[in-house]
Amino acid sequence: MSGTAADRNVDFDIARLEDYLKSWLGGAARTKVERTSGGMSNPTYFVTRGDWRGVLRKQPGSVLMPSAHAIDREYRVLTALQGSDVKTPRPYRYCEDREILGTPFYLMEWLDGRVFQEFALNGLTPAERTECYRSMCATLAAIHRLDYQKLGLGDFGRPGNYFARQFTRWSSQWQQFRRGDDDNPDLDKIVGWLGERVPESQTLALCHGDFRIANVMLDAKEPRVIGVLDWELSTLGHPLVDLAFNSQAYQMAPDENGGLLGLPLEELGIPPEQDYLERYYELSGARERLGRFHQVFAMFRGAVGSAGVAIRGDQGNNVLPDAARIGRKLARAYAKRGVDLIAEGGDRE
Repeated sequence: MSGTAADRNVDFDIARLEDYLKSWLGGAARTKVERTSGGMSNPTYFVTRGDWRGVLRKQPGSVLMPSAHAIDREYRVLTALQGSDVKTPRPYRYCEDREILGTPFYLMEWLDGRVFQEFALNGLTPAERTECYRSMCATLAAIHRLDYQKLGLGDFGRPGNYFARQFTRWSSQWQQFRRGDDDNPDLDKIVGWLGERVPESQTLALCHGDFRIANVMLDAKEPRVIGVLDWELSTLGHPLVDLAFNSQAYQMAPDENGGLLGLPLEELGIPPEQDYLERYYELSGARERLGRFHQVFAMFRGAVGSAGVAIRGDQGNNVLPDAARIGRKLARAYAKRGVDLIAEGGDRE
């Protein structure tokens, strides 16, 4: 295998990638690969070859649920969004030949910017945080305003009630992921609560599926979004689920996926939750309002997704060495926050 010491976390033969790039880009420059930090699903790598650089995304070596790692869908939506109001990296090439890296992969543009793992945006000034939240909110609204039919994404989601399909899918995943040491009674309670309240809705929009601070890139200097990353869970769905997942940071603690609960938001320059939601409604033109079901459903998905991270961690198939521990911790945290929301009740029922 060619490469440098920085490549020791790479789980494929770099020489094969080098051959692939040579056939596409030509030249004889050496290929260097570095696995990125952060993210616990589809492995992501920075790739340089002479003056050329890009980002590579691939499926993990062991796939628990193929639909959750469908990088062909990522590539498709990135392609469709080029030239739209939503900024994303430019996709370069998709390769389904497993003989090269062991799984399908694609290459895309390397954006110069900043990615924060915590919603508190540590290191920024209050004024910068305010502008970042305005930009993040506007970006989510722009995604939901897109005409997915004109983008060629009319078949990007299955027909039928989105909530019913998603509830069935994620409930089934939880049954697959759960093991003796993964008992999560709070999550079981959420499953029962949601199952009795699945709404009928015909509202559809292109949804990101995992729209949080770690999946947007900010400009290197200015407090604005320059790219939306990680589209692996994107589909046609109900936009308020995206909004609920994005705003769940207000119900999560800083050590729970970088949440905001307990932080002095006004002092930090971060808008209150209701102000953030009202800005989204205004920018998106949404007629419906975020309800308790949407919020609990977002916690449910977060919990099940984290349980999957734990299983992949057990298999040694994740970017973080302690992914199993982190996944289990987050699964329980999301489930607890979901139960807390159920207990609160209120006018968002």
